[in-house]
Amino acid sequence: PTVPTGLAATVNALTISVTWAASTDNRAVTSYEITRTGGPQGTVTTTSTTTSRLDSGLTARTAYTYTVRALDAAGNRSAASAPVSATTGDAPPPPAGGTPLGGDPREDTIYFVMTARFADGDPTNNRGGSQHVKSGNAANNDPMFRGDFRGLIDKLDYVKGLGFSALWITPVVLNRSDYDFHGYHGWDFHRIDPRLETPGASYQDLINAAHAKGIKIFQDVVYNHSSRWGAKGLFTPTVYGVRDEQWKWYYSRQEPGRQYDPMVEHTGTDPELTPAQNALAKGRPYNGDLWSGTAPAGNQCLRWGTPSGAYSPEGYTIYNCQWPGATTKHFPADLYHQCWIGNWEGEDSRSCWLHEDLADFNTENPTVQQYLIDVYNRYIDMGVDGFRIDTAVHIPRVTWNRRFLPAIQQHAVARHGEKGKDFYVFGEVAAFVNDKWNRGSVNHSAQFFTWKERKEYSPDDVRAAIEQYDYEQLLGPNGQPTSDNAFLRGNDYHTPDHSKFSGMNVIDMRMHMNFGDANNAYWNGKDSDDSYNDATYNVVYVDSHDYGPNKSQQRYAGGTDAWAENMSLMWTFRGIPTLYYGSEIEFAKGARIDCGPTCPLATTGRAYYGDHLAGTVTASDFGVVASASGAVAATLDKPLVKHVQRLNQIRRAIPALQKGQYSTAGITGNMAFKRRYTAGAVDSFALVTISGGATFTGIPDGTYVDAVTGDTKTVTNGTLTATVSGQGNLRVYVLSLPGNPAPGRIGTAGPYLK
Repeated sequence: PTVPTGLAATVNALTISVTWAASTDNRAVTSYEITRTGGPQGTVTTTSTTTSRLDSGLTARTAYTYTVRALDAAGNRSAASAPVSATTGDAPPPPAGGTPLGGDPREDTIYFVMTARFADGDPTNNRGGSQHVKSGNAANNDPMFRGDFRGLIDKLDYVKGLGFSALWITPVVLNRSDYDFHGYHGWDFHRIDPRLETPGASYQDLINAAHAKGIKIFQDVVYNHSSRWGAKGLFTPTVYGVRDEQWKWYYSRQEPGRQYDPMVEHTGTDPELTPAQNALAKGRPYNGDLWSGTAPAGNQCLRWGTPSGAYSPEGYTIYNCQWPGATTKHFPADLYHQCWIGNWEGEDSRSCWLHEDLADFNTENPTVQQYLIDVYNRYIDMGVDGFRIDTAVHIPRVTWNRRFLPAIQQHAVARHGEKGKDFYVFGEVAAFVNDKWNRGSVNHSAQFFTWKERKEYSPDDVRAAIEQYDYEQLLGPNGQPTSDNAFLRGNDYHTPDHSKFSGMNVIDMRMHMNFGDANNAYWNGKDSDDSYNDATYNVVYVDSHDYGPNKSQQRYAGGTDAWAENMSLMWTFRGIPTLYYGSEIEFAKGARIDCGPTCPLATTGRAYYGDHLAGTVTASDFGVVASASGAVAATLDKPLVKHVQRLNQIRRAIPALQKGQYSTAGITGNMAFKRRYTAGAVDSFALVTISGGATFTGIPDGTYVDAVTGDTKTVTNGTLTATVSGQGNLRVYVLSLPGNPAPGRIGTAGPYLK
């Protein structure tokens, strides 16, 4: 084989990433032999089947030298490459760390916030970015990065006062794009985005403050992609750039050693630029670390720096290789996939780019896997209580099951012991259809990701992903495993069988898609429950930062009564209720959820919420506000706020509503079911009907007390009839059992529960 060329070494603290250009051979190159010299271990030789090696756990401030040889199928070895050397940096300080709260996540309800849009605790870290004026945000004095951790810390009592015991927050890693307030354009995954932190209000401070109030932190994480500018410490592409009269406003003057820092934006006062160019440059952070007038070593981007024939909106010449993309070959194929998704329910949706701003990791590569595992172990160390996994469906289940999920589970337990066993993982497996199996494709259905693999696949993850896809697709929906983990056996709870559980729970996409009407959500959700490993762990929401029901582009606008009914269902049916920030006052209802920088954020479903939180609030317990003043007092007086507060109080008091299995056998009524949870000394049995009456037959005799009204019924013939009317109203009759008395009426009558 030919000698490897183009060796490059990138340092990130005690990690060195070595990359090289692929060798060629008439028999095919099968692997590479990497020899490292330096450090206390002396000479170390390892192998790789890809053209990269991530060397971690090295000694601080130490020089290391690498050479690479290629091996072919016949066992031939090339000569050693030219050496490349790099010196490690300082050891990162050990994480201050924190401790998760632990406990069954089904006991929680979740409040979901976009941190940058929730509450502005410290305006000094606000940043508008390069699109501040173009988007219309400047006219509203509404920078995209406005909310921060200080704001969240200050308003934790608001969250607790609503009754929520968990916060799902958008990604916290340092982002890099023109419009990245949402957090999904990660660039430096090892660093918290400084636009969210201020002195005394770091991410660790938020975690600690939330835990002190009994509130968990579920961190949104991304394994599928980075920003279009790659991931620092893994690979950052170099693009063609030129500081000519057309483009010098776009390309920063290069300064040796200077790095990207979004806190330092171009002020628009560069004397080298014309007023028009300064206006275009305003708000842009430094990008001199990304571009070069000459092609870098190993460049594979074709026609480097030649005019493409296209022009920018300003009329400027666009050059080839000026921006990275899926097919430009700026990224090495071993670290990043190099295609666009064609079929969203096909295999390519798991191995191609979603969008031009989302460079798709080659998650089948061990180097990429280790990079991501190391990154997210840091946040486990900080004490977060779980991960919400973005775009989970775009990574093969076999990769999750063999690599990422075991790494999460093992590290959480190693770091936090028994509390680590409760680390909660829920994935976004986006399926925007109303059928049980997403267009018949099991590989793209939410239920599929809750199961372990059923057979062994090739050791190579690329091949294994194809093998798994073909195997499961051939078996189809009728060949998938089923479970009764969510269902009662008669009136009896049984110990669930989680032996085939993958470690990933999911967002209930089918209920979400049908929440235009609570009745549709209920019946569609029920129809899928035998196909999840355990549907009682599903995360259930009406709308989010992406979509409303039926893939609507608008925040839910079904009306206050419909919202109340949706909440009553979510808080009593199986699954973990989740509310997107502001829905408790129908905030931004009907607004388009997202339109990028083409319209002001204030007109969208991602509008700034903090104005409704101005003032002070103190919570004395979950769902109980001791005092409030200012605008937040008026917010807390809204009808849906009262509703969700009482629902949270009721759910917290009745274990069956949190963790119970359910059944509809012997029940006449529309949204009506019975639930039971039994563990140790706890035995909780409840009968639920929503919005309309129901009759329950074949139930245990005894005394039942309604948690909403306090009404008591004595059952002697196995039958109970519950009468209720009004959209969103509810009855929860709890059976008094030895050692488990019914709690009686919980909370005070409100606009819907009465």
